[in-house]
Amino acid sequence: MSIIKRILFVAVLATIASAQSLGPPLSDSRLTVHTLLREDIFAGFLSDDMERFSRGEKNIQLLLEKRPSERANLLAWKGGATLYRAVRAYENNRSDEFQQNYRQALDLFSEAGKLTSGNDAVAAITGGSYAIFADRLPKENRDAAWAQAYDSYQALWKQQAPAIDKLPLHFRGELLGGLAQSAQRTGHTQEAEQYLDKILVVLRDTPYASVARKWKDNPKSAASITCLSCHEPGRLAARISEFNNK
Repeated sequence: MSIIKRILFVAVLATIASAQSLGPPLSDSRLTVHTLLREDIFAGFLSDDMERFSRGEKNIQLLLEKRPSERANLLAWKGGATLYRAVRAYENNRSDEFQQNYRQALDLFSEAGKLTSGNDAVAAITGGSYAIFADRLPKENRDAAWAQAYDSYQALWKQQAPAIDKLPLHFRGELLGGLAQSAQRTGHTQEAEQYLDKILVVLRDTPYASVARKWKDNPKSAASITCLSCHEPGRLAARISEFNNK
């Protein structure tokens, strides 16, 4: 690596580290609430980093005050965070805490779904949250969770199907993966097969296609086919840098 490239590489790492330590700039209206929250919330979801996750939860509350027009999206984020809290409580044998958080998560998702503005990502957040956590819920709650995931992905498909070929890899993969997985888990076997076939065409040579091929070869394998890309840290810092360089 040349000296110039090394300097640039170190500078990028420093920018990312700085953004993570200082926290998202909530007052920067150029950034969507999703960009501001995603990394901290997913640090909890995927890495069990509860320090950053707790910061994300606090930022949801702050953004509810700062951006009331985004209330539906923010309530969906809060629903996902509360669902994760419920799962952690269940897995640590805290039954009362689980029940309280699970009921609250259901109420938050329900309220978010009823709002008619600031709701562009409600279906994606709701469906994605259930896709991540449904199988970690108590057995008696899993069918309802997967049914909600299925309904959410169907609503998202209606929104995004016309532009599916133009979406970034991550959005295409998570949408089609969520459709396939929620259909499979809710007994819509033929639909699941159709989505798997579409993944093999639209997402050829990607991790989504690799998992889809395994599903096709051995339906009993049916491993998760969501959260396979683009949840790594650094996206917020990159987005801020992009704005600042314009």
